[in-house]
Amino acid sequence: MPRTAVVTGSASGIGRATRELLGQRGENVIGVDVRDAEVVADLSGADGRDAMVEGVRHLSGGRIDSVYAIAGLAVATPATVAVNFFGALATLEGLRPLLSGSPSPRAVLVSSMAALLPSDAELVSLLTAEDEPAALARAEVLAKAAETAGLIYSSTKLALSRWVRRRAASADWAGAGIPLNAVAPGIIATPMTAAMISTAEQRRALLERVPMPLNGIAEPIVVARALAWLGGEENTHLCGQIVYVDGGSDAVLRGDAVW
Repeated sequence: MPRTAVVTGSASGIGRATRELLGQRGENVIGVDVRDAEVVADLSGADGRDAMVEGVRHLSGGRIDSVYAIAGLAVATPATVAVNFFGALATLEGLRPLLSGSPSPRAVLVSSMAALLPSDAELVSLLTAEDEPAALARAEVLAKAAETAGLIYSSTKLALSRWVRRRAASADWAGAGIPLNAVAPGIIATPMTAAMISTAEQRRALLERVPMPLNGIAEPIVVARALAWLGGEENTHLCGQIVYVDGGSDAVLRGDAVW
């Protein structure tokens, strides 16, 4: 039987590329987004997250094979905290019970190489504690100043990467036979980054901060291929890994630090 996959953020960017790739490979794909999806839901709040879980449960008949938590924002507002971190966790935890009937369940989320960039320690701590009201309040403070607003996005991605590392080997995930991993893209040509890479000068400046010596800025399909493997049957033993699909940013910025 074909696998059934759930892809959040399926209407654009990496989510759309992943949805299309899985569909081309013969999988049944349930897309989730705020528009143009099988399940229309806003993951920034509890009602939308509940609607997502119930919508997927209804369309899948109560059993799915893979979850791709891709939906995200890159705006300097509390909404980025709500969607990127708490929306992703609600997706993974809310849909995890539906994976239990699959012979080869898989779960993947999208972090970012931005997790390696400066972040706000207080916000990361609140996210790690999964204290949504306090995290949203902290993001509101950060958003008020230009010098701190940019820390919101990187903080959500750092917290997501840490969440994967801390949860993947637990009884709920590895113990239940579900590989949980993440990809961390570099600069990808999507609607989210369009305003940042529209000119040669902008691209050059961004690549100075996010070096991508291998082939430069990537198309969404590049990340989708990595996601599809992580969420596929062949991936039996990757557990808690953050796979950098970043043209070399991680290697340049961290060097030997990983060791």
